[in-house]
Amino acid sequence: MTRLVMKFGGTSVADLDRIRNVARHVKREVDLDNEVAVVVSAMAGKTNELVGWCKEASPLHDAREYDAVVSSGEQVTSGLLAIVLQSMGVNARSWQGWQIPLKTNEAHGAARIADIDGSLLIERISGGQVAVIAGFQGVAPDNRIATLGRGGSDTSAVAIASAINADRCDIYTDVDGVYTTDPRIVPMARRLDRVSFEEMLEMASLGAKVLQVRSVELAMVHNVRTFVRSSFSDPEDSQLDEYGNPPGTLICDEDEIVEKQVVTGIAYSKDEAELSLRNVADKPGIAAAVFAPLSDANINVDMIVQNISEDGSKADISFTVPTSDYERARDVIESSRSEIEFDALQGSTDVVKVSVIGIGMRSHAGVASQCFQALAEKGINIRAITTSEIKISVLIDSAYTELAVRTLHSIYGLDQAA
Repeated sequence: MTRLVMKFGGTSVADLDRIRNVARHVKREVDLDNEVAVVVSAMAGKTNELVGWCKEASPLHDAREYDAVVSSGEQVTSGLLAIVLQSMGVNARSWQGWQIPLKTNEAHGAARIADIDGSLLIERISGGQVAVIAGFQGVAPDNRIATLGRGGSDTSAVAIASAINADRCDIYTDVDGVYTTDPRIVPMARRLDRVSFEEMLEMASLGAKVLQVRSVELAMVHNVRTFVRSSFSDPEDSQLDEYGNPPGTLICDEDEIVEKQVVTGIAYSKDEAELSLRNVADKPGIAAAVFAPLSDANINVDMIVQNISEDGSKADISFTVPTSDYERARDVIESSRSEIEFDALQGSTDVVKVSVIGIGMRSHAGVASQCFQALAEKGINIRAITTSEIKISVLIDSAYTELAVRTLHSIYGLDQAA
């Protein structure tokens, strides 16, 4: 007997026909005598509609009332799935976040999970009842509904899996696993059988949309084995791989991956904007003068490049911010012009970050030089570089995105055999 958390996203529960298909997936696990908790998102597009209604009602709305409204989408889905399961002879009931309870902090609209008491859920699912849980929500210290921010149902699922000591958390999406890169750009991309938590965290933060970043962080901290699979596969298909898993990608501890590839995947993010300060006085405190105001404005800075003039008196400082913060970042820097003392502020939103990711990079030399040489041979100029133990990221002009991704995917041997 296995204890599972099964999470279904918005496209998987978009209408009643798809909810019935989800119910078949759940019943399959129940028929195998597994203990099952299910976490569901709102129907596709429903949360956007609810958010729009809040904004239309009042642009400056109470965040607590916003949470009361937008959390209702998951409540509807959980109730409908419970009804369908009951009609199929499965003992099931719906749960809202406050009923578990899943406790959050006071940050309505973007709350973080503080604690989950999984004892009642364990009691019910151990007794054979399927718990159908509304994702994305909990209860704040003020005893009101709090939502976890967009994509929060993934986080709910992983947190609940940890709280009930689940053997695995299955994330059902509209794709059948994690790929070496975006198959829409590289048709030769292949599905990965296993990915380490660290690699998935880098992929999620660098543009891969399969899982929400916070959910991967939580899975890594609590060592929750997470399995990405398709909700659109045949629920009756019992085909298993050599590890005893159905088709999909297991996200797990690095120790579970026997053969570590040097490079696991290529990710890219279009949500990048570059700002450059020209002829900044090169003296102590200048970096703080540039980046402290951005931090105070809650603007996240990613890549940073500094070039010193030949005589050492001046420097050019370039950095990237999310595209959505580009104009605000410009305003913050301009307002600090007297403290920073720069000659000109230049910027571009026509850039993209491409990243090479792999835990095998820790023990292999030459991965970075191979990347830089390959891009140079294709005439792609690198505007900025950042690295970590398992990642190399380069900032390039967005016009070269597809060429760069295809080139890197090929040179690191990630293309599947034809």
